[in-house]
Amino acid sequence: MSTQKVSVVDESRRPSFTIVMLAWPVFIEQILVSLVSYVDTAMVGSMGANATAAVSISNSPNMLVNGTIMAIGVGFTAMISRSIGAEDLQRAKDLMRQALLVVVALGLPLMCLLLLLAEKIPLWMGAQAEILPDAAVYNRIIAASLIFRTMSMIITSIMRGYGDTKTPMFVNIGVNIVNVIGNFLLIYPTRTMSLFGMEFTMIGAGWGVAGAAAATSGSATIGALIMLAVLFLKKGPMQLSIKGQYMPDWAILKTVFRISLPAAFERIAMSSAGIITTSTVATLGTVAVAANSLYLTAESMCFMPGFAFSTAATTLVGQSLGAKRPDLAEKYVKITAKIASVVMLFMSILLYVFAGPILRMFTPDLAVIALGTICLQYDAFIQVPQMLAQVLAGALRGAGDTKWTFIIITVSMWGVRILGTVIGIRVLNFGLEAACLAMCADQCVRCILFFLRYRTGKWKEAIRD
Repeated sequence: MSTQKVSVVDESRRPSFTIVMLAWPVFIEQILVSLVSYVDTAMVGSMGANATAAVSISNSPNMLVNGTIMAIGVGFTAMISRSIGAEDLQRAKDLMRQALLVVVALGLPLMCLLLLLAEKIPLWMGAQAEILPDAAVYNRIIAASLIFRTMSMIITSIMRGYGDTKTPMFVNIGVNIVNVIGNFLLIYPTRTMSLFGMEFTMIGAGWGVAGAAAATSGSATIGALIMLAVLFLKKGPMQLSIKGQYMPDWAILKTVFRISLPAAFERIAMSSAGIITTSTVATLGTVAVAANSLYLTAESMCFMPGFAFSTAATTLVGQSLGAKRPDLAEKYVKITAKIASVVMLFMSILLYVFAGPILRMFTPDLAVIALGTICLQYDAFIQVPQMLAQVLAGALRGAGDTKWTFIIITVSMWGVRILGTVIGIRVLNFGLEAACLAMCADQCVRCILFFLRYRTGKWKEAIRD
């Protein structure tokens, strides 16, 4: 057992300082990634509602795949953070090597499957005939980089497990800058542009939706290779060696998958529910599909701090329990929830006030803007409970209590959001607003259920050493 100190849990520092130091890189990363996503969406949106719908119609299936991969990462994050808390660096490195094996074992089959289903997915999602060709091309190109996206997500989980949130931030910032440049060069055709009163010819491939997909896949591939290089080349106690043991360790994998499988089922439940929601919204027409995609993209601005503080809670709870300090884990969760709530209250005010201007950045379509603005303002009212649910869920995942996160999210998502959306749109004909209100109710119910589970304290013994 190594005695090198890697854990970020340190009682000599104020808990708020530790929380912020873990959360801010994730927060900044999410802000910049989302800003780039907005630019990406706006670039595609400039080609009209059909282009936006072609890209968004397959978002839910793609999120299902990404969510499954991220769920596997949850198991590695929980186990690595616990090993770091116990100051057992050798076991942490063993876990890291097993994670890399999972990248290949999971990424390659999923990539092949999505390539085969590239044309079928938009049809299953209820896409209208005019967007099917672009949607199929987009899916095929995005699928080609899946193994690299798998690598990036798993390595990010590894790094967050031992408390390094800065490296994923820097890499993802670079990836998204490359993505924007790629969009600029690949989406639009060669055209005449003006800068500071001077006109010049700007080259462009003119690939449209395919160009957006190519930029996304290319930048993701570059980012994954950089993350892999960091694991093996960055000097420090967590540096991996090529000479290590890379055969499957079934005892480690069994423990990781025991944590990850409920998280995977959780992601499947969420993403399959998203598929039903999207296909239900698709019955309302292209404008509703585009408005739904854009207001959810805009709402993700307020999801960013929630993800950042949830990540901090996951790491701190895992390392605290690894150090046999459940009292410290509770302290970190309580302070994280307080800080996060204040941040989210401010964000919700901004979201309500600037709903219209935000959506106008994404599309010139007035009908899409009007419908999306209504939904975005509804969402502003549930940002604080949504934040609290995220922090508590992050704490439970850090403890390895993924079975209950799966149960809570599945019950809330299907019993409130899906049921409300289907009844509101298909039975009562209330339009897109019904889907939005059902989502708001889902987040409130979810917050209550997570709090009730957390209060039992049983999460502290979800993993028995």
